[in-house]
Amino acid sequence: MIEIGDKIDGRYRITGRIAHGGMADVYEAFDIVLRRIVALKVMREDMMKDPRNVERFNHECKIASTLNNPNIVKWEGQGIIEGRPYMANEYVEGRTLRDKLNVAAGHNLSAAEACEVMLQLTSGVSYIHNHDIIHCDIKPDNLFYLADGSIKITDFGIASFKNEIEVDKNAISGTVYYCAPEVLMGKEPSVASDIYSMGVVFYEILTGTIPFDAPTAEEIALKQIKTKFPEPSKILSSIPLALDKIIIKACRKRPEERYASSLLMHQAIENAYSDEKNFKEKRSWIARLFGFK
Repeated sequence: MIEIGDKIDGRYRITGRIAHGGMADVYEAFDIVLRRIVALKVMREDMMKDPRNVERFNHECKIASTLNNPNIVKWEGQGIIEGRPYMANEYVEGRTLRDKLNVAAGHNLSAAEACEVMLQLTSGVSYIHNHDIIHCDIKPDNLFYLADGSIKITDFGIASFKNEIEVDKNAISGTVYYCAPEVLMGKEPSVASDIYSMGVVFYEILTGTIPFDAPTAEEIALKQIKTKFPEPSKILSSIPLALDKIIIKACRKRPEERYASSLLMHQAIENAYSDEKNFKEKRSWIARLFGFK
């Protein structure tokens, strides 16, 4: 049992509890060596009974340890405590994008804010894809939204290297709102399926709604597969048509008809955002970071 004040591996002193998750508990801890706060993710004891859970946790550590990008929560280290694997990550002071949407008026962002989120998301995902990794679970719940407007991608629990992808049907059922049609039909996740998920996120943060909803996961999946993807501007007329086109292309039913890469999607958003007639509101420092005045 981990308690506040405990010292892990002689390095991390537990200073608080952050979350109790399905696979692991997350603690706030002070790194005595580097003299900074970290988030310590410790696998739950009851989850250790299934060796597949241990394999999945270790796989997440393996993937996270290969990534170093400003739009991704940084891996700091890993080890074993009381027979359970743990992972130390960068401590992020902020809320998730889901939390941000929940408190926003209309549960959506302005077109400029949405573009600033998506420029960062597509930049981070492009980096992930360049390392031959598929995230497989892109959604607002897995994106930290910091006070300054910056975005950090988290949760690589079902992410996979391209050469070792396995379809996790249990994970799919939990994220069906953002899941690409071909994955719902049993095909392997891919760059194209991550792009579809980003298109759904873009749709949601612009409109405050999800494109497909129904009482059951099965009905939602059927809509994802068969129903024409709705145009965001039909939900909210103030959304620039240029963004409509980006989202519709990202969310084509056929993977080969989507953007060929997350970088191309990023560039399309950049081009739309650089056209001042699309955006009347003031841009933030995030926009200046990407070269917009």
